[in-house]
Amino acid sequence: MFTCFCRKGPAVKILLVVTISLLTSICSYGLPWFATCIPCPIDTTESCPNTDLSGNYKSFQCPPNHYNDLASLFLNTNDDAIRNLLSTSTTKEFHISSLFIFFIAIYCLGVITYGIAIPSGLFIPVILAGAGYGRLIGRLFDPITKLDVGLFALLGAASFLGGTMRMTVSLCVILLELTNDLLLLPLVMLVLLISKTVGDMFNHGVYDQIVKLKGLPYMEAHAEPYMKHLVARDVVSGPLITFSGVEKVGNILHALKTTGHNGFPVIDEPPFADAPELCGLVLRSHLLVLLKGKIFSRDRVLSGDEVVHRISKFDFAKAGSGKGVKLEDLDIKDEEMDMYVDLHPITNTSPYTVVETMSLAKAAVLFRQLGLRHMCVVPKSQGRPPIVGILTRHDFLPEHILGLYPHIRLRK
Repeated sequence: MFTCFCRKGPAVKILLVVTISLLTSICSYGLPWFATCIPCPIDTTESCPNTDLSGNYKSFQCPPNHYNDLASLFLNTNDDAIRNLLSTSTTKEFHISSLFIFFIAIYCLGVITYGIAIPSGLFIPVILAGAGYGRLIGRLFDPITKLDVGLFALLGAASFLGGTMRMTVSLCVILLELTNDLLLLPLVMLVLLISKTVGDMFNHGVYDQIVKLKGLPYMEAHAEPYMKHLVARDVVSGPLITFSGVEKVGNILHALKTTGHNGFPVIDEPPFADAPELCGLVLRSHLLVLLKGKIFSRDRVLSGDEVVHRISKFDFAKAGSGKGVKLEDLDIKDEEMDMYVDLHPITNTSPYTVVETMSLAKAAVLFRQLGLRHMCVVPKSQGRPPIVGILTRHDFLPEHILGLYPHIRLRK
């Protein structure tokens, strides 16, 4: 998989796609030259070789009344190739060597193609590779079994799908719809369960692996067992950056430039509160909109409804990818750096909070079920700063937790 190369930039992505496209074309048109021509079967009901674009028998430089079995797989549409591999009562239609070459080529091309910058899937390549593998096994066991090679191809496709996708019920329904034969249900279910079980013994499914390769902070539906030995404050990352309810423009701009955080706690301090208290959470995107609007004051006072009147609420709506206000769009002058801006109008005053002594496992389940992006951790006792830290998805990932406590996995 070339997922990691797709992070290098547009030029590398295009070059990678072109290279793999050329490799695929070379394999599709070059490998059939190594296959031997096979005489057309006498008892077939369709023309051999085929004169149209699809069919079981491609001539591909073969003499009359002969066909190239490898070209019938490579130079057909995926639908026709799958239909050819799953066909019954055609034991000798494909040579063992042709099936082996097709299986190896499709498997390798599928591995290097999935993940590049093109809208390609993995479902059809897995069916092709599995059906080719199954039919190859059927040909090898043909002298000692009376089972049709088409059945081997179907079970091979089921095994590859189950081991790759790690799904059972949906794949079973798809394969039964493909064959329209309910008598195959027990065999297909058995193969899917075995392939999924064996695959789970080694690693996660292919989609989970892709999410991990891309570095996406995916959280499992359940908490890891070692999380019950930790509390929320144990995994809080620091240092914590907070803003006052009425903050200096320079402080906000410096925090936005030096960090990549998307949420900042807002703390009210005297004279706006009797004691420091958590006012809420302000988002990075909202801060950029507010700074671009330049609703500043020279004195540290509340702005009231001025923000609502001067900036439309639609400006604070979540913009599409690349359409929001960026840090480069701000034009803050030097004399404005020492001015103040009121953050109360754009602060979420009811963020989700947990006590610092809450079990990390319970916090992880709560975080995922509510679909949160930030979770504030507050102290259990008074007389301390009003917030301990903020938990994000990265703080719940095993890589982060085991990096802080490498021996915690050994505890039961």
